[in-house]
Amino acid sequence: MWRGFTRILPVNVSTKMVTPMTPEQHEQVVSIIDEVNDLSLATLREDGYPQANTVSYVSDGLKIYFGTMGSSQKAKNIAYCDKVSLTIDRPYGTWEEILSLSIGGTASVVTDEEEAEKAGELLMKKFPQAAGYESDFEGEMEDFVFIRIDPEVISLLDYSKGFGHTELLAVE
Repeated sequence: MWRGFTRILPVNVSTKMVTPMTPEQHEQVVSIIDEVNDLSLATLREDGYPQANTVSYVSDGLKIYFGTMGSSQKAKNIAYCDKVSLTIDRPYGTWEEILSLSIGGTASVVTDEEEAEKAGELLMKKFPQAAGYESDFEGEMEDFVFIRIDPEVISLLDYSKGFGHTELLAVE
């Protein structure tokens, strides 16, 4: 049963050419980023093990922001190695509806106060319920940081164009 299935698997992404993103692809990617609330973030721990976390996020174009405590394991991992991978998946009913992103990029703590303020405004606009949790973190907010992810390469998965259809895009 599975032997026939292996013949339809997509070509290994490492053998595909990375192409510059067209304006249409950029619009599609930003639309996916904007419409989804959570992503799966992979970071590298100091002991060499990868770590995956689900985080709620906001965005400004292709820039992705999430808040966390500076003492969290994911923040420590990013301080150790700023290379990250993440996935953003639109909900789907059938495989033909899969429309997702797999992104490789770099992550850093936002140190610019204006940028942190903007990330905070984006967060409150997308997740107004966050205001209700401020009291839960009394005395801990000085440890709160925003992390910015700057994508470098994006795999756009669009199964409406065929099973396993992936476009590997450079962010310039």
